[in-house]
Order: sequence, then C-alpha cells, then structure tokens
Amino acid sequence: KLLALFFMKVVLITGGSSGIGKSIGDFLTLHNFIVYGTTRDPSKYLDSKFNLIKSDINKRNDIISLINYVIEKENRIDVLINNAGIGFTGPIEDSNLDDIEKLFNTNFFGPIQIIKCVLPHMRFQKSGLIINITSIAGYIGLPYRGIYSSSKSALEVLTEALRMEVKDFNIKVTNIAPGDFKTSIVNRRIDSFDNKESVYFEKYYRTWKDMNSHVEKSGSDPILVSKLVYKIINTPNPKIHYKVGTFFQKFSIILKRILPDLIFEKILIKYSKL
Repeated sequence: KLLALFFMKVVLITGGSSGIGKSIGDFLTLHNFIVYGTTRDPSKYLDSKFNLIKSDINKRNDIISLINYVIEKENRIDVLINNAGIGFTGPIEDSNLDDIEKLFNTNFFGPIQIIKCVLPHMRFQKSGLIINITSIAGYIGLPYRGIYSSSKSALEVLTEALRMEVKDFNIKVTNIAPGDFKTSIVNRRIDSFDNKESVYFEKYYRTWKDMNSHVEKSGSDPILVSKLVYKIINTPNPKIHYKVGTFFQKFSIILKRILPDLIFEKILIKYSKL
C-alpha cells in the first residue's frame, strides 16, 4: 500500500470547479491520483472530491502562489491540465476589444504563464506531462466564433512547438480538442449583443440560438474527455493532437484537409445558415 502511494501522480487542473475540469478531477481522484484544481471561489464547492485552490490564471502572482503551494504539499507536479477557458461569440467588427483581450488572457496567455511556472519543476523531476484543452473550433474559422476559434488555434500551435522544445527533459506535451459538451461554459461565454442595430445582428442572433440549442440537445458527456485524459496519462508517448466529440465534429476537420478551401467554405455557410 505504501508503495502504491509513492507512485500516485500529482495532477493540477486549471478551472476545476465545473464542467470538463470537474469531470476530469473527479475521475482521476477515483483512480487514485492526487488532484488539485483551481477556482476563483473554493467556498462555493465544499463538496468537491479533490482539492480546490483559489487562483486566477490571469494573475501572475496567483499562479506563482498556486505552483508553490502544490510543490510544498507534494514535492512535485506530474501532470498539468490547462482546462480553464471562456467562450466568445459575435461578429468580429462589433466585438469589444476589451472583451477580446479578456478572452485571450484566459484562453491563451493564462496557459502560457502557468506552463512557464511549471516547467522548471518538471525539468528538475526529469519528467512531466502537459495537456492543453483546446477545441475542435480551433481547427476551423467558424462564423461569429472566429475570435474564440483563434484563441484555441493559438494554443494548438503552441503545443506543437513546446513539445519539441522540452522533449530532451522527458516532458510530454499534447492537446485535447473537444467538440460540443454539456458544460456551464455557455453561461460564462462572452456574447456580443451590444449593437442590435448592427448589419450582422439578424444572422448572428440566429446562429447564436442554433448554437445554444445544439449544445443542449446534442452536447456530449464530459466523462468522455475524462477517460481520454486518463488514457493519455497512461500512454508512454502521447500523440500531438487528440479530438473528442461527435463523428460529424471530428469529420469536419478531415473534410477541411481534403476539400478545396472554397468548397469547404460553402459547406460552412450552408451549415451556419448564412
């Protein structure tokens, strides 16, 4: 039993209070991992199955304190899962620049900051795994979701570069791109409804309603992501990219690769009812 405890891996998940992050944390806890998650207000989640730490990934001092806390408690961090993120919809012309900055701070710059703080410890350990939760939307420029897609695409490409930079230190890096899942991200999403007189408003609003309806009716169970994370942790050499979602969502990425750009664009226009 003591030997089993010695080999229990320490996992840190950003955004662990709800949705995909909570599902991953609960699943790994049940499978004998030591799990820490972040949230802005742990007092709201006293029934969490794993440790929740107050932390805002947009604040560098919070990140430094977070990493130091886990290292002091466990002496190591074996797995970092960059899961915290927010959604964004709206016509690019009408979108508020402050909102765009907020999105990129959470979805892109926040993960970079925590990666920079974790890497020295993983290099010292001579081992580690970083999993970035991106999105299938990061592979496709979706109308009225272009800014969100861009933030996730940036994280995808960052993962590709980081893998090669840290390979000599026995640190593995990969990403998981989920499709639509039933989570609370819709409630935390930034929606650009400021300008109802906008020339884009009618089509945008129709797309927005269809998007929400699709998530409610066809969104997948986050447990699928949790099981994939577990599989990746137990894989000696993880792939660069993993996709998880419906067949159509994953197949759309293949279609984009094989079809001429203008043909694929016409399919997206028709699908989006534009």
